Amino acid sequence: MSKQALSFHWFLPTYGDSRGLVAGGHGSFMSGDRPATLRYLNQLTAAAEDNGFAGVLTPTGAWCEDAWLTTAMLVQTSETLKFLVALRPGLVSPTLAAQMAATFQRHSGGRLLLNVVTGGEPKEQQAYGDFLDKEQRYARTGEFLHIVRELWESTEPFTYTGEHLRVNEALLSARPDPVPPVFFGGSSGPAGPVAARYADTYLTWGEPLDAVAKKLDWIRGLAALEGRSVDFGLRVHVITRDTAAEAWAEADRLLSGIAPGEIERVQASLARSESEGQRRMARLHNGRTDNLEIAPNLWAGVGLVRGGAGTALVGSHAEVAERLLEYAALGIDHFILSGYPHLEEAYWFGEGVLPILERQGVWRHPSRPAAPRVVTPFTAAAQ
Repeated sequence: MSKQALSFHWFLPTYGDSRGLVAGGHGSFMSGDRPATLRYLNQLTAAAEDNGFAGVLTPTGAWCEDAWLTTAMLVQTSETLKFLVALRPGLVSPTLAAQMAATFQRHSGGRLLLNVVTGGEPKEQQAYGDFLDKEQRYARTGEFLHIVRELWESTEPFTYTGEHLRVNEALLSARPDPVPPVFFGGSSGPAGPVAARYADTYLTWGEPLDAVAKKLDWIRGLAALEGRSVDFGLRVHVITRDTAAEAWAEADRLLSGIAPGEIERVQASLARSESEGQRRMARLHNGRTDNLEIAPNLWAGVGLVRGGAGTALVGSHAEVAERLLEYAALGIDHFILSGYPHLEEAYWFGEGVLPILERQGVWRHPSRPAAPRVVTPFTAAAQ
């Protein structure tokens, strides 16, 4: 980890927000009692930008609003914030995706990041007309990214024939400048080679340090075989307060707000997932509520009712900052965070944790100059 190397991103809950845990996701529908109106999402982007988050992740799936259309509207009311737009290969032509990214990049002034999601829920994929199995989906993702990257760089028509995708004499009228960074995650075997060949940042969900370290070493080794190196990102929730007692009281409040039978319902739905990452999240709590602090300040309660990232860093601002630095020491450069509700929690983190990291010299507000040193005139310190 180098000085001032850490980037923090927030999350846009385009299915709705709430003061409680929003159940569902990853193949099952979900909605919050605070609707994800454009007005509210604009509030969230403003909060993220003001608090110093570099970007915001927007999810993709049948359970949320379309990521491309939503962010295309939000980019007009923000200034420096980047948008980490999730997309699924196979649901759109790679040439069209490359063109969409180039258009977004030009109109936003270079504020696009791409989160490539292969998809691990067969029922949801089939609803979109995608009937490939898991290994075939990862193979197609590799072909998709190969075509997209060629189109972003090529000045001549490009032809490619793969097992799943084919383009003939493809060429963009205008390439993106800069080329959007590609974020990519996946815990199963077929995901590794795709990340090693095509990802700029490999994403993993919040697990104990030793488990994350093993995943990062796995990707590092595969990338080295390709003659490449990749950055790493962590997707995790946060519950940070002035004191540890206040933070854990908030975690207890969220847990107590889960309706009876909701854990069993959601876990039964998530058990049908083909995602290895989802299985790893489930093993952290096993559907139980009695042993949820699985590592210091790492709480698995979110995953009881929410698919995808299912852990939260819980503690005082100083404790959360310390845990983040431990992940950074493993090689994590990007932290993609969220909390309930997302608007209020953005301020808890932005006003509580980020100043600590700034004082330690590992983070700086991306759009605000460093605060000048304040010295009282005519004192010894001013001489």
